[in-house]
Formats: sequence, C-alpha cells, structure tokens
Amino acid sequence: MTRGDLWVTTLGTLEYREAYAVQERVRDLRQADAIPDTLLLVEHPPVYTRGRRTGPRELPMGADWYRAQGIDVVDADRGGKVTYHGPGQLVGYPIMRTGDVVGFVRTMEEALVAALADEGIEARTRPDDGRDYTGVWAGERKIASIGIHVSRGVTTHGFAVNVQNDLQPFEWVVPCGLEGVRMTSVLRETARTGDVMPCFRKRAAFRFAEAHGLRQRLVSAARLLDIERAGHREQRDPVAAVGRL
Repeated sequence: MTRGDLWVTTLGTLEYREAYAVQERVRDLRQADAIPDTLLLVEHPPVYTRGRRTGPRELPMGADWYRAQGIDVVDADRGGKVTYHGPGQLVGYPIMRTGDVVGFVRTMEEALVAALADEGIEARTRPDDGRDYTGVWAGERKIASIGIHVSRGVTTHGFAVNVQNDLQPFEWVVPCGLEGVRMTSVLRETARTGDVMPCFRKRAAFRFAEAHGLRQRLVSAARLLDIERAGHREQRDPVAAVGRL
C-alpha cells in the first residue's frame, strides 16, 4: 500500500444487499487504515433503493407492485431519495476518508462529468439548484445520481451512471424526488449500440482517481478478502459471494 493510491475493485454483478455488506466490510478495513481509499465498481440486478429522504409518493405503485415486475425495493442509509439500479448501469461505491462531505460530492460529480466528456457527452452539474439536483445532467436529462453516507470519517454508497441500462423503470417512480425529471444514458446520448460498459468503466475509474488526486491501482476482490483474513475477522456469506466472482 502506497500513500496516494486509490484501489479499484470490480465486483461484477452483485445483489444490492450483498454489495452493501461488502461495503461495510471494506469500510471497516478503511477505518482501521488496513487499506487505502478504495472504489468498488458493480452492477446490480433490478432494484429501487430508498434514501433517507424518500417519501411515499416517490413509489406511487407500492412496493408489492414493483416486486411483481421483478424489481426489488430496499431501504438504504445513504442521502438522497429513491433511485433505480439495474444491469447496464455502472454503480461506484467509494470507501474513502473525507472531512468535507460537500466537497467530496462535488469532486465525484466533476469526475463523472470528465468521464462522460471522454464519451463525447457534454454533461454538467447543478449545484445552485438545490440538493435534489445533486448528480450529473446532460442538458435537462439526468444521467448520473449520487448519494453517500459517512461513518467515522469514511464514506459508503456513491454514484450510479446510466450507461446501457433500461430506462423504463425510472418512469414508474419519481426519480430523485423530482417530478417530471427524465433520465438518459450514455447509449441514448451517443446513439451508439453494443456493449460500451467495459470502456466506460475504465474511463470512470481513471477520472475518479484523477479528480481526487490519487493513483489508480487495480485490486481484485480476492485481495480484499486476503487482507480481511489476515486481520482474523469473522467471515460472512455476502463477502464469500464476492470471492466467487
């Protein structure tokens, strides 16, 4: 471990609750200074997550209706309101030390704007419009959502960028608590076809590290497990699932 590193670990596709359990374990390691700042990259099966400020009107059909459509509904301890995650969306969970939550979020936004610019998308942030407009926008359409939680100076949760995911599930809720907001994606904005996720994932990780003034270092999920085992921590099933990726 070198000072100034950002460890980047790709977890593949992982159920939301399992991914959160992984975040907690990695957060414990970061709080103990057993690892440097770390960025977990993942995709989720379809799920709506409700942040701490979510109101009942934001899921107007009711949780049972959404589950009948094959979309899970999960409460999260992050900031923000309801959002959707699904295959083809890049989700990033930075497990990082910070003493400036607002500055941390703004830096994350800047990193995503830069990564989208690499794709030829002119994106922007809207800090003057209020906290409900946190995230990244392409024109009037939202392309990336952000919500974090901080415990003992270390972050969990993070960002979600629509890359090549189905946007229909956003139409069934009030995304981010904003009536009438329309979502967009990398594919929709560029009119590309095919699998652009591998390239965008690399660009997002590079721009994220760059924005935070850190050097990217790719680290496997197994390596994180090895560190935890070396610390003689108790093993639990959700993290064992990551070890099988």
